[in-house]
Amino acid sequence: MSLSNRTRCTLYWTSTACVTFALTLGGLADVLHHPMADRTMAHLGFPPYFQVIIGVWKLLGVMALLSPGLPLLKEWAYAGMFFDVSGAVIAHAMSGDHFEVVPPLAVAALLSLSWALRPAGRRLPQRNERTRSSFHAQNEPPQSPS
Repeated sequence: MSLSNRTRCTLYWTSTACVTFALTLGGLADVLHHPMADRTMAHLGFPPYFQVIIGVWKLLGVMALLSPGLPLLKEWAYAGMFFDVSGAVIAHAMSGDHFEVVPPLAVAALLSLSWALRPAGRRLPQRNERTRSSFHAQNEPPQSPS
């Protein structure tokens, strides 16, 4: 099924807005030590300093996703966010919080949708489209005739 550009753009921005909203709230709750975030992290067995670290990374990832350009940074942000939400699913499942896996699974689904539908300007160029830097082209030894 092929999506129109308008539909693709709408789905991209809707999923990206949902993901960035969820991770902004979660990141702020972690950094500011909201009591609910503190209880959850303690219940899962994580130390308080980990909560701050993960919260800062969530907020930095949100900034990377919403910033124009920077496709390589966006790829790393998507990867980091996926590690965060998949880790949350595993941590909750291993702690017996089976219903608590639903919110991070939903964020993972929206994150995957955002990644899959991102516009060309927010993607890394395809390997065959990448040009070699002028440094390498200038400093490459001349090829001898065969």
